[in-house]
Amino acid sequence: MSHAQEIAGDTRGVKAPSLPTFNEILAAHGLHPLARSEITTVQVNVGKVCNQACHHCHVDAGPKRTESMTLAVARRVIEVLSKSRGVTAVDITGGAPELNPNFAFLVEQARALGRHVMVRCNLTVLFVEGMEWLPEFYRRHNVELVCSLPCYGRENVDRQRGKGVFDKSIAALRLLNSLGYGKGDPQLKLNLVYNPVGAFLPPAQSTLEARYKEELKRHFDIEFDHLFTITNMPINRFAAQLRSWGKEQEYLQLLVDHFNPATVSGLMCRSLISVGYNGLLYDCDFNQMLEMALRRPDGSELTIWDIEDVEQIRSIPIATGRHCFGCTAGAGSSCGGALA
Repeated sequence: MSHAQEIAGDTRGVKAPSLPTFNEILAAHGLHPLARSEITTVQVNVGKVCNQACHHCHVDAGPKRTESMTLAVARRVIEVLSKSRGVTAVDITGGAPELNPNFAFLVEQARALGRHVMVRCNLTVLFVEGMEWLPEFYRRHNVELVCSLPCYGRENVDRQRGKGVFDKSIAALRLLNSLGYGKGDPQLKLNLVYNPVGAFLPPAQSTLEARYKEELKRHFDIEFDHLFTITNMPINRFAAQLRSWGKEQEYLQLLVDHFNPATVSGLMCRSLISVGYNGLLYDCDFNQMLEMALRRPDGSELTIWDIEDVEQIRSIPIATGRHCFGCTAGAGSSCGGALA
């Protein structure tokens, strides 16, 4: 079992001292078991290759990683998507998903099937050599962009994401604005993502969004549609950071203490299926990073080749762990920001 799994307290029995399990808290609120609704989103994690190595990254992605989705897996994702009539959105993530050689194929094929496509973009990838085609490609396919920008100030961004990242991010946002992104066109949505730079919960999303819009407009003449506040998950790189600060238990306790039952109905694991770069299936991207794959009744792992329609997973229980408190603390957290 990985250290990340130990920190999260996965469903295989590891317990942090004195902390309740996620299922125990759900049961105490009359919310157990956690049930799936209709699967409307297929999230595709194409691998861990990235041009950045952010301190908070739950994927543990970076320039030296080699895990990358093959064309065979990408084709199978599209085959299953074509038969999954209830799926309306495809959410492509990584790493920096654009660095996968099959990224354009996934976008083009998903759009040809009439699915809405979102891409998790780190902004600086637009300036990687050979990626000059990306901005116009996004616009041509009406890709919704969800872009990481953990602060509207240079110091915090560079501290979390690396020296010079803030200036490149600003340049990328200006470029996207020049193409019509973030200007109110529903076909060209530009959303930003805030992650805390420390062991604390995000502030109120609406309040912080207003501040972001004011600061970015005033200082850089940048516009965007929405800000998503996302809680840092105590797994992989952020878990190691917590350990180095001596704040593992304190952060987990913070998440447990701020459990909000109002967030449970909107949890992304209820309406999303996550596909790993190797074709394994998961409840969410966080479970994917903890290697908590969907499993058949006999305990074997489920892959994209084992299903024809994503609705086939409806009866499979959702795997939970203490990292799930990150999605239910305070206003909640999901790939689309706050839940309550």
